Amino acid sequence: MSDMQHSEAQAYQADPELVRALGRVAVFMGGDSAEREVSLKSGRAILAALVSAGVDAYAEDVRGCLLKAVENPQFDRVFIALHGRGGEDGTLQAILSQAGIPYTGSETLASALAMDKLRTKYVFEGCGLPTPKFRIMSGAEEAVQIVDQLRVPLSVKPSREGSSIGIRKVHTVAELVEAYEAAAALDSLVLVEEWIEGPEFTVSLLQDRALPAIGLSASTEHIFYDYDAKYLADDTRYRIPCGLVPDDEMRLQQLALEAFRVVGCRTWGRVDIMQDSDGKFWLLEVNTVPGMTDHSLVPMAARAAGISFEELVVRILKDSLEDPDA
Repeated sequence: MSDMQHSEAQAYQADPELVRALGRVAVFMGGDSAEREVSLKSGRAILAALVSAGVDAYAEDVRGCLLKAVENPQFDRVFIALHGRGGEDGTLQAILSQAGIPYTGSETLASALAMDKLRTKYVFEGCGLPTPKFRIMSGAEEAVQIVDQLRVPLSVKPSREGSSIGIRKVHTVAELVEAYEAAAALDSLVLVEEWIEGPEFTVSLLQDRALPAIGLSASTEHIFYDYDAKYLADDTRYRIPCGLVPDDEMRLQQLALEAFRVVGCRTWGRVDIMQDSDGKFWLLEVNTVPGMTDHSLVPMAARAAGISFEELVVRILKDSLEDPDA
């Protein structure tokens, strides 16, 4: 982006009538999940962008009992920047819905479903969408059977954590047992799936439109695009254009849109996808409250589509004016 384009992006201002309709906006961030620090970074970035665009917004670090956050609300709507459990899994969405407070992003059921990687994969399977073969693992004694049934290497992950927390790549029964125990310490529901060797892509969705796909390449220090590669490393490579020929990128974007829709998501999110050596795409997961930090992918994809960060957050917030049940 040139200096002039950057200046124009920074100059984005929300329409005054829209600002009045939005009223006072609370940006919910922080929380108590394992993704608290990332959520704080996302929330601060969102807040700064909203204020820059002229929206009346303030920060709310939501900790402890979520019900207290809506007891005596001093706001008209909520921009949800809470990642992980409590804020992204349908809990907060249910509380806000019951209180009649509009909020950004997916509703209760879609949020709960997308947060649960295992049940999301059941939906993918049921709808005929490609996702790696998988098993739920309930105990270390199942390791030998799972290695016999699935093709190694395998991915072991807590089903209801985000930001790649607790995910490990394993090749042997012994490694599977160790990875299972680590994942089970984070979540009683542990998912084991076949590891797809090949390039990783992510597609951001905004108002039922797929933004330009991003190709991801972690450095050799990272086995995959893990937590450090996502939020801390400075040597992770992001490819925009993603490196696919146009027809394949369109196929990738369409698959992401289908995944987003079958889970029931709305307004914005991100879908993570692998491509194998035969060129086939495989769905990994859907994210309903993706990161919005300086390393984050949704703002990156939006910029590639000519949408500034300020415009992005205002467009996400604008959808909270609509009644999804109407």
